Amino acid sequence: MHGTTPESNKLYLIFEYFNLDLKKYLDHNGGPLPAPSVKQLLYQVLQGLVHCHQRRIMHRDLKPSNLLVDLKGQHIKLADFGLARTFGLPLKSYTHEVVTLWYRAPEILLGQKVYSTAVDMWSVGCIFFEMAHKRPLFYGDSEIGQIFKIFKIMGTPSEETWQGIGELPDFKISFPQWRVANPYESLKKLCINMDEVAVDLLFKLVQLEPSQRISAKEALRHPYFRDLEATNAWHAENVEME
Repeated sequence: MHGTTPESNKLYLIFEYFNLDLKKYLDHNGGPLPAPSVKQLLYQVLQGLVHCHQRRIMHRDLKPSNLLVDLKGQHIKLADFGLARTFGLPLKSYTHEVVTLWYRAPEILLGQKVYSTAVDMWSVGCIFFEMAHKRPLFYGDSEIGQIFKIFKIMGTPSEETWQGIGELPDFKISFPQWRVANPYESLKKLCINMDEVAVDLLFKLVQLEPSQRISAKEALRHPYFRDLEATNAWHAENVEME
């Protein structure tokens, strides 16, 4: 009988090596990414999220520094699942201290304890904009500053626009009331490097009310990706929920 050694009890995970994360890649590139690169990288991020969400895993910390990119900027991988959690039905309470501030969904900023994969989709929207413009979409220096940055563009929500908003722990009726008649047009003004179809997808990703946010699976089927190669189009049409 052979004896065991400390080494034999260890589990080794071997991954392909990526030199950069998306944050470093954007800095290395020196400016916004070309529109085709944004589209291809976003598509891969969404594919990764479909894989996670189908298996009932929320990443909860999506940001450029947690996305790994190869030197040519052709491939991107989801990384750092340290804050990831599994979820089931009914959804249960989770901590709201997740996701770096600039990519944090409004429901988390407002103290919602029960949330879903929609928090990842908000983060994806923020990353989408940042790839195309080399700057964050919403950038506050505190939680309250962050939520105000969002409300200035998307409008301060009410019960009519976000059912149950008044019940969230950190939503205050004393918040400034930014009245935005057309949130889509307000967002579009910021999107100088996006065409109409791209802005439409972004708008669906950053809906204030989580239930109105597009899912990863739905996003893959958005017209924005229609001109990708046939294999990608085939994959989007054949993503099935387990």
